Amino acid sequence: MHSSSADLTDDDRCPCGSGDTFGACCRPVLRQERRAGTAQALMRSRYTAFAVRDLEHLLRSWHPATAPERADLAASLAEEVRWLRLEIHASTAGGPFDDAGTVEFSAISRGPQGRQVQRELSRFVREDGAWLYVDGQQGTPRA
Repeated sequence: MHSSSADLTDDDRCPCGSGDTFGACCRPVLRQERRAGTAQALMRSRYTAFAVRDLEHLLRSWHPATAPERADLAASLAEEVRWLRLEIHASTAGGPFDDAGTVEFSAISRGPQGRQVQRELSRFVREDGAWLYVDGQQGTPRA
């Protein structure tokens, strides 16, 4: 079963794990009502976009130099994966006055192969006031 942001109400807990409601957390970012103020906020909104299969937000928030083809991303969103939880481990810079930052996280999912954990150190840049995902190093990054 595919869920979408239409399946969540503003009062539901946000999938990103912030503890806030969807309407106060990621929904306004996904709907372009406000920008993510930090790299971590963008990371959380991107996790939520994967969870609710919001292709447009994922493409919009991906740096054009590293973004996948629309069809490839759409195909990956069509896979039978249920996103269970996001854990933020660390972040560097990426604040409201920075132009770059990193977020280290684990995204836990369940798919046809069972439970999986994707650990990544993601890089973000801010261009024209908007945070963008650049790329990520898979596995357990070392400082």
